[in-house]
Amino acid sequence: MERFYKSHLFTVLVYILLSLLILFFLLQIRPMIVAIYGFLKEILAPFIIAMIISYVLNPVVSLLNARKVPRTVAVLLIYAVFILSTTVVLMNVIPMFMSQLAQLNNHLPQLAMKAQGFVDGMNSVQFLPDSVRTGINQSLAKLENGISLAISQYIDGIGSTINMVFIAFIIPFLAFYILKDFQLIEKTALAIVPKAKRKQVVTLLVEMDTALGNYIRGQFLVCMIVGVLAYIGYWIIGMPYALLLALGVAIFNIIPYLGPFFGAAPAIIMAATISLKMVLMVVIVNAICQILEGNVISPQVVGRSLKMHPLVIIFALLVGGELAGVIGLILAVPFFAVMKVILQHVLMYYIHRRTT
Repeated sequence: MERFYKSHLFTVLVYILLSLLILFFLLQIRPMIVAIYGFLKEILAPFIIAMIISYVLNPVVSLLNARKVPRTVAVLLIYAVFILSTTVVLMNVIPMFMSQLAQLNNHLPQLAMKAQGFVDGMNSVQFLPDSVRTGINQSLAKLENGISLAISQYIDGIGSTINMVFIAFIIPFLAFYILKDFQLIEKTALAIVPKAKRKQVVTLLVEMDTALGNYIRGQFLVCMIVGVLAYIGYWIIGMPYALLLALGVAIFNIIPYLGPFFGAAPAIIMAATISLKMVLMVVIVNAICQILEGNVISPQVVGRSLKMHPLVIIFALLVGGELAGVIGLILAVPFFAVMKVILQHVLMYYIHRRTT
């Protein structure tokens, strides 16, 4: 019996039992964890967004700082260029965007009637069971009401949510102070680390930056390029609400693998209310965009910087989507990339300790 207690099997069984107990405990306190998570998410969201913005812009600030431009002036210069360019773009894009959104909301009943006509045609086919026909009709009615209500609420709610306005107002200030004192924050963080471990921590941070920096900055650029290509393609084929649908393609393209399908879905649904030919043209436009993105744009802009297996990426997306929805899908892959670098360093540390 004593021999069994000292065996590897007993150790494994103990670990499994402890894991199950921890899982059971977490399930028992899940409501409390969800409440704490929601509370922290609301508080930390502006800081996290500001940190991401600062991380993306820091190389530009550092480049200007290296050319004898003070960091404060460099940050203000970047803000001025960003605000000016954003204002010019938004003054031209927002009216068009809101117009297309309002038109889409007004035309939803007509689109629903076309879809209903399509369903009525299917209902005339005798091989469809009555339960299937009823389910299709109910689903279409719910879809129409849901989309119309969502768009109406979005249009009515723009500029009226105080919390969103406050967050949008405070994020640039947080990003400004983080960018201005970026080097000071780095030095302060490193000062906390013991001197004996400081070199290892610096190496770890450099590798994390290498794995993450090019990916994040490149992904934003790739999404912009894909969005522009989708808009041009939709405009050429005469797709209604081209800007609105192309914006969806650009946003969802942030999500690896699954994003292109999510981005193309609204355009395909919209095209289905027009004609089968339009559906085919929309599919071709999105296919061309993804072929260019996968074979030309991403390899040139981002490259294979993360070196992660597709199965790991899909697993990361599933976990991120379950924990934090769309935001989780966007941040899952970069987060797993950081964890991968950390785990590699931890494993190397323990291997080095055992061999020395």
